[in-house]
Amino acid sequence: MRHAQVLNALAIILGIFALTMFVPLAIAWHYRDGAESAYDEAIIVALGSALLLWLATRRRRRDLTVRDGFLLVALTWAVLPLYAALPLYFHIDALSFADAYFEATSGLTATGATVLAGLDHLPLSINFWRMQLHWLGGMGVIVLAVAILPLLGIGGRQLFKAETPGPMKEAALTPRIAETAKGLWGVYVLLTVLCGLLLHYFGMDPWDAVMHAFSIMGLGGFSSRDASLGHYQSLPIELVAMGFALLSAINFATHFLALRSRSLRPYRADAEIPYYFGALAASILGLTVYLMAFDVYPDFATGLRYVAFHSISLATSLGFATTDYTMWPMFAQLWVLFLGSFIACSGSTGGGIKMMRAVILYKQLFRELLRAMHPAVVRPVRLGQRIVPDSVLHAVLGFSFIYMVTIVSMTLLLSASGLPIVTAFSAVVACLNNTGPGLDAVGPASNYSVLSDFQTWVCTFAMILGRLEIFTFLVVLMPAFWRK
Repeated sequence: MRHAQVLNALAIILGIFALTMFVPLAIAWHYRDGAESAYDEAIIVALGSALLLWLATRRRRRDLTVRDGFLLVALTWAVLPLYAALPLYFHIDALSFADAYFEATSGLTATGATVLAGLDHLPLSINFWRMQLHWLGGMGVIVLAVAILPLLGIGGRQLFKAETPGPMKEAALTPRIAETAKGLWGVYVLLTVLCGLLLHYFGMDPWDAVMHAFSIMGLGGFSSRDASLGHYQSLPIELVAMGFALLSAINFATHFLALRSRSLRPYRADAEIPYYFGALAASILGLTVYLMAFDVYPDFATGLRYVAFHSISLATSLGFATTDYTMWPMFAQLWVLFLGSFIACSGSTGGGIKMMRAVILYKQLFRELLRAMHPAVVRPVRLGQRIVPDSVLHAVLGFSFIYMVTIVSMTLLLSASGLPIVTAFSAVVACLNNTGPGLDAVGPASNYSVLSDFQTWVCTFAMILGRLEIFTFLVVLMPAFWRK
């Protein structure tokens, strides 16, 4: 029972998560959409499991250690999709367990890769549940929980540090970790409400506006329409989606500090933001000119509209589509897919290695080139006015190495299982970066239902690895982790 406290905390998180199912249950009962029994059964199973696990471990109370934090985060992101999949599995007859778990994992990790078709005809409550998972997973179920666990005698700081993405996690926004979590969620809720109101104002019906606001703020990509945002053919709606996707891919700590100080100064002080907007602007302009050279679109304005939307959508890991970009030349397809690997800022709801790591790698490379010419030079790596410690540099280099190894090994695994190389590579990159749609057979005009169960499980594992930025999950798999 060495890890009884971890299981006790997991029971509390599972109990809180089970309560969120009452929202789609209420929708199902109100509209009589046919999914009522699926939620009844799922809630009974989830709450029953949480209660039994809590009763079995309630007598062992202590604060969480660093090791406990890693284990709890890994268990949470492996276990919650199991229960999140239940409403889908109970209601959709043709859905296998592997596909249901994949869909739930894609929701909670805010990936947006789907195995479902006929989304326009699914019950409202099922679509709502899928996109509610994005909203909960976007900021992190764990971050919400650390605002509650301290009230139950369970400290949350180690948990928060294991969950929060990015290489530099030490700085606290407020003195207490629960206040930090509440502050971040406050910003998240505020931006979600604004996004939903604007989507409704520009033509979405109220439920679609709420659901798509969940998807956009979580940078997920699930939609209630098979054609995604392309269903609406509305430039204002696309602009709203792009604007809030750009906000969601910025560090939420920066948003929090800006709102608290009522000043734009935190944005100017954020070292990632100039690189973030600069790389996006250069990519959008360059790809628009490139596609015009191939006569893909009739005029520059049309090309700019579609390139800007899909560049922002895939770069921020939102994953919405308004057209089939796999009809573009292969270079343009690969470039927008590649953008999702590094554009999103640390502390955002986006995926990939994060812009902070990319900037650190770039500056470290420049320093090494300078040292090759001038061996005696002393030039520290800086982010803004801060010197990056060697420990962070080593961590970033280690993370970048394991990130590339993961992509290569999983691509080879999927290729060995029979997938064409473009499909295999893009599926791994899209799932690991939590982007959603890939290329070829898993592009925006298709979905992941073409994969076998084995291939589906590989992509599911890639999504969880990406959401936890690889290290958190791999640490738990090390034999040394389990030694006393």
